[in-house]
Amino acid sequence: MDLLKSDEKLKDKIAVAVHNKYETLKNISEVEELWSEMKNSLNEAIEKNIPKKDKKEHKKWINKEILDLMEERGKSKNVEAKYKDLNKNIKIKCNAAKEEWINQQCQEIEQKLNIDSKFMHAKIKDVSGKKIKCSSPGCIKSKDGTMLLEKREILNRWSEYVEDLFKDDECKTSKIKKKIEGPIILKEEVEPAIKKMKNGKATGPDNIPVQIIKALDNLGKVLTTKLLNAIYDSGTIPEDLCKSVFIVMPKTPGTTECELHRTISLMSHFTKILLYVLMHRMRKNIRPEISPKQFGFMPDKGTRNAIFTLSMLMERCIEMQKDLHLCFIDYSKAFDM
Repeated sequence: MDLLKSDEKLKDKIAVAVHNKYETLKNISEVEELWSEMKNSLNEAIEKNIPKKDKKEHKKWINKEILDLMEERGKSKNVEAKYKDLNKNIKIKCNAAKEEWINQQCQEIEQKLNIDSKFMHAKIKDVSGKKIKCSSPGCIKSKDGTMLLEKREILNRWSEYVEDLFKDDECKTSKIKKKIEGPIILKEEVEPAIKKMKNGKATGPDNIPVQIIKALDNLGKVLTTKLLNAIYDSGTIPEDLCKSVFIVMPKTPGTTECELHRTISLMSHFTKILLYVLMHRMRKNIRPEISPKQFGFMPDKGTRNAIFTLSMLMERCIEMQKDLHLCFIDYSKAFDM
């Protein structure tokens, strides 16, 4: 998918492939049918036009020239002299390419030294080759503490745990209201939502990456707006957009407790765009209800501001020899969209 950033011809191919089916989508009003046609046309465009990534991973500093030499070396195994010359040349090229790549990474680290600490630490780990692997032992405990070893039992236990985690009795009884009077969703609302989406994020059940929506440019915005309005008008959400794929990652190596795992939810990017549009509409009504003391999820009032204020308050209390009482609430799980 990285090719979509720079390859304009590839973008045009995908746009043409989807645009050819756009005329049939114009006359579809039923949500499930519209979504099915959209999903099929996008997945078909991806399969036909985007080359599949080679499963064999090479070092990041290995370039095309080295790969071509390696291929030539493989064909010259029967010619000893030529094989040795190619092997020697490859080693020289590899050393030079590796040194150049490391120097380039070090320059990027220096540039982000005091600007983006997260990027800097990620680059340092990348250059040093250190990767933290936090794997599960392949077994999990049931509610009563019994160790489960069978795959089916483990999956059932995770299903039970996630269901309890997201249990909401109110959602079961409430229904989505149809034909709500309100303004239609505009393309101008969808555009910032698509722009806000980050590239490289894992896909949901529909297997459609956000890079494809962005690569379609105006057509992608038009298609997304049409789909969201169909959902908004009918109150019907396609099944794929309601599904989430949960991935569990242990917080500590070897843990067998469900509670000591992070649950990451992978959902359709179209669902995220819909949620962003609705959230943006609700903000103007919710904002007056939010306390001015609220930090986080508010413009110009990030958590770092609260930490700085708290730090200054603690220093002043120590200086003036005054008691300071702090109350911390630790939620068992934090949820985000």
